[in-house]
Amino acid sequence: MIITANFPFLCAKFNYAMKLISYLKEEHEQLGIVINDMVYAMEVLHPDLPNSMNMFLNYWEDSFPFAQAGELMLKEGTRTSNKGIRLNEVQLFAPIPFPASCRDGYAFRQHVAAARRNRKVEMIPEFDQYPVFYFTNHHSIQGPGDVKCMPDHFEKLDFELEVAIVICKHGRNIKAEEADEYIGGLMIMDDLSARTLQMEEMLLSLGPAKGKDFATVIGPWLVTLDELQPFEIPAKENHIGKRWNLEMKCRVNDVEVSAGNLGDMDWTFAEIIERASYGVDLYPGDVIGSGTVGTGCFLELNGTGKLNEPGYTEQWLQPNDVVEMEIEGLGKLTNTIVAEETDWSILKRKK
Repeated sequence: MIITANFPFLCAKFNYAMKLISYLKEEHEQLGIVINDMVYAMEVLHPDLPNSMNMFLNYWEDSFPFAQAGELMLKEGTRTSNKGIRLNEVQLFAPIPFPASCRDGYAFRQHVAAARRNRKVEMIPEFDQYPVFYFTNHHSIQGPGDVKCMPDHFEKLDFELEVAIVICKHGRNIKAEEADEYIGGLMIMDDLSARTLQMEEMLLSLGPAKGKDFATVIGPWLVTLDELQPFEIPAKENHIGKRWNLEMKCRVNDVEVSAGNLGDMDWTFAEIIERASYGVDLYPGDVIGSGTVGTGCFLELNGTGKLNEPGYTEQWLQPNDVVEMEIEGLGKLTNTIVAEETDWSILKRKK
């Protein structure tokens, strides 16, 4: 894809980030940007820009500078448009509605150490030797709104407070030193987990599957890296890549249950990309999660509570709960947990 029209200032280096969203327009997915709580379709910025996130990511190096330029003109008032829509009037999808794949990492030592301590086992030394990830169901990605859950999911249903990136250009055998160049932006991620299903199946040492495959939430938008430059901090000692000092919170029914910081990541996204791309092609649209921040799920919180107080009452997500995740610079992601109208259980079908 080559955009032939030119902006007179396109060669300038912009420090204007974009908040990219996917939303419903005339019964179709539409890519847009958010400026001051107003949504503008990509065609408003430039008529040749892709109108879907998938196309935009596949032609990132051509499209991104033109989109930046068009956004700058709107922000500075050098051009105006009456085609904006109020953000609260659009139906948001996941920013990347149809990811090419979805991996989730295990980057926060605090979370891993606490979870193991709560199970009364030693911290696993291999955590500090290499980053790991698992594949989850990229067809179950969704954005803000209702999350439908089956009866077995409510057997210890959990949230996981995370951040995700999206890959914006093809690569293979990517070294960590160059890997940040492959990141299109950051977004909030909730890796919903059905703990009873998860623990049952992991007894067979194949990793999580049914306990994780029913819903992964990302959104509300993708924030490009330039806006996050003021939050950048160096990688931890003996690590490579960018980190960001971003406060993270999760509330359930308006009660704060978790707080952390993205800057506490031990393994960086760059290092996870290096491992994921070893002998493997990464493609635009691949989503990679950070893993859970310390205190970022009920599994950890309940374990710590019971360790400190044997009579501690466990908390899990229930039907009609409202889960609200808020991360500095990345916005607020809100979902309502909805019970599907069925009593079908696969847990009860065990032999």
